[in-house]
Amino acid sequence: MQYGICNLSIVPLRVEPNDPCELVSQVLYGEIFKVLEQRKSWSRIRLAHDKYEGWIDNKQYLEITEEDYKSIKSEDHLLSNDLVEYIEDENQQLYTIPLGASLNALGLLNHTFDGKTSSIKQPKENLIKTAFMYLNAPYLWGGKTPFGIDCSGFTQMVYKLNGYNLLRDASQQASQGLALSFIEESEPGDLAFFDNSEGQIIHVGIIMENNYIIHAHGKVRIDRLDHSGIYNIDKKSHTHKLRVIKKII
Repeated sequence: MQYGICNLSIVPLRVEPNDPCELVSQVLYGEIFKVLEQRKSWSRIRLAHDKYEGWIDNKQYLEITEEDYKSIKSEDHLLSNDLVEYIEDENQQLYTIPLGASLNALGLLNHTFDGKTSSIKQPKENLIKTAFMYLNAPYLWGGKTPFGIDCSGFTQMVYKLNGYNLLRDASQQASQGLALSFIEESEPGDLAFFDNSEGQIIHVGIIMENNYIIHAHGKVRIDRLDHSGIYNIDKKSHTHKLRVIKKII
């Protein structure tokens, strides 16, 4: 088994080993992974954080030892905690890194960082404060940063920055936590999931106070939430059908 680390800011993770193929997620600076299959130009990887799999360009990561992989994986997450930060390499070259980049391997990469960090579990009420850092970020299928993010990438990163682990896709996240019977039982920070006509979970957002929800739909935005689903304030109509509310924390 081989192991790797992302040494660049934001690297695409694709469904197939080809640049034009679908972006399924992103690998942020400092994230580590197992290399499941390696070809001439591409590698199929499994991320340590959420076990998500996809293809990454071989030019966009560094190989590390199993010992380094296990050492980094055993540590509590140390994450960058501002919209944009910088790391500096041994040649004094600067690299931008996004909100939520992993900083546990700075020594291994010979990089330095002196910005804001997050490293411990935060109270549940801090989730909404973190969610507001992504407000108005454009929707991007597979995205995980303030420069482009999808609905489950948004919820995953908000929870990660507060010390809690969520799986990557909305349908996977819906398998976590405790289901609530009514909206009235929910608290700010709980997750609301929405399905399509076939009953498949296709959307997720974070519940706020007073029957509001923050979610990624076109952009990270705030809308009304009722027993039917999300009421889009701009369109003056419901856009998503409520399936279940989950308490993760």
